Amino acid sequence: MDKVRISAVSYTNSKPFIYGLEHGGVQDMINLVLDVPSTCARKLINNEVDLGLVPVAALLDMSSHDIIGDYCIGASGAVNSVFIFSNKPIEQINTIRLDKQSRTSNNLAMVLLTFHWKKEVSFAKEDEPADAFVLIGDRTFGKAKEYSYAYDLAECWMNFVGLPFAFAVWASNKVLPPAFIHRFNEAMSFGLKHRKEVIAQLPKRSDFDIAHYLMYSIDFDLDENKRKAISLFHNYMIQLSEQHITHPYLQKTEQVI
Repeated sequence: MDKVRISAVSYTNSKPFIYGLEHGGVQDMINLVLDVPSTCARKLINNEVDLGLVPVAALLDMSSHDIIGDYCIGASGAVNSVFIFSNKPIEQINTIRLDKQSRTSNNLAMVLLTFHWKKEVSFAKEDEPADAFVLIGDRTFGKAKEYSYAYDLAECWMNFVGLPFAFAVWASNKVLPPAFIHRFNEAMSFGLKHRKEVIAQLPKRSDFDIAHYLMYSIDFDLDENKRKAISLFHNYMIQLSEQHITHPYLQKTEQVI
C-alpha cells in the first residue's frame, strides 16, 4: 500500500507518540511531518495528509472521520500546559485574548467562561491589551508563577462536568487498512512505554518539571470517559455558536482550525 501521510503535533506532549512513530516498527509505512495543532487539522481537512493528531474541535468540520487507536493527548485533572492567564480573578475579567495555535483550547476557555463561570467577555486583538489570555503548549512552561491567576483549563473542565478532557485525537479522513491501524496502535504503545528515554533526550528546564508532565500530567489513554467528554464538549461548542459567540479563533477559517 502507499505510505500513510501523517501530521503530528510538534509540542512536548506529543514526543512519546513521535518516538513511537520513529522507532516502533511503523516507520516503513508512513510519511511523517510535524506541525502546530491548527496546521494538523487544516491538512487533514484539506486531504493533505491521511491521518493527524488533531484538536478535537476540528472534528466538527470534517464531513466524515475515524478516530484511530486507543490514545490521545488528554488529562484527568490539571494538564499544566493549557491556561487562562490573568492578574485578575475570573469575576473581574472583561476582555480576553485567544491563542491562534489551537481552536480547541479557545473553545474550551469560552465554554468554561460562558457555562461554568457565567461570565460574559469581549475579545481583544492580538496586539491589544486584555484582562486575560489563553495560552497553550510549550509556551506555557514556567509561566504559571508570572501571573496572579493561572486557570488550568483541563482541571477547570473536570471541576465543571466531572469528566477528563481530550485535547487531541488521532483521526483519519479515509478508511485505513486494519493491518496499518494495528501496527500504528502498537507504535503508540511503544512510544509511551519508552517515555523515560524520551524525557532523557529533551532539554532540561529549571522552571518546569517535564518528567512529571509526560509521566503524570498528560493522560494518553483514550478511554470511554474521554470519548463522552468529546461529545459533551462538541455540544457546548454548538451552543456557543447558537449564542452567537464568535471569533476567527473559535470558528473554522482557512488559516485557523
